[in-house]
Amino acid sequence: MLRVSAEQNEMEYDLQGIGGDADAAAKGIPYGAELMTFADAIASRDEASLESARNALHAVGGDAVVVDAAGVAGNFQRMVRIADSMGIPVDDMTNEMGREIRAELNLDRFESAKNSGVAA
Repeated sequence: MLRVSAEQNEMEYDLQGIGGDADAAAKGIPYGAELMTFADAIASRDEASLESARNALHAVGGDAVVVDAAGVAGNFQRMVRIADSMGIPVDDMTNEMGREIRAELNLDRFESAKNSGVAA
């Protein structure tokens, strides 16, 4: 969805930014590298990494950016938990766009890819 949204709004982006590439994350997104690091720290559940990432994001974006980023992260967590608990199925992962994105990001390199039903 983010890829399509960026294209429709004629924004520059590089999908490698969601895979840990700070230069790619910074492309076309204000505070992109810091936001990527913050999101990764949240997902890692490492408190020291989270504190460092939050401080770095605050240094470049201030209170409002940190609060918004934390709110978005919390909302994603909420949506995923609700969807999981209700048994909402995952989008069709075999469509053309899904295959292209998985290939571009090399998602099959992750151990959990074997559980997706679409890994090579």
